Amino acid sequence: MKTREKTILALRFGALGLAPVLIGIGFFRQEHLEVLQKAVRICLECIGIG
Repeated sequence: MKTREKTILALRFGALGLAPVLIGIGFFRQEHLEVLQKAVRICLECIGIG
């Protein structure tokens, strides 16, 4: 393999390994609840209630 291909492959696997870690951190900080609250707020504004 060429050096560039190895670098790209390493970056892909690095991103793949980092994704679950960042998702876990967001879940631990309860970010999913904040996203849900914002989605509800936006939805209510769209139909004219909020």
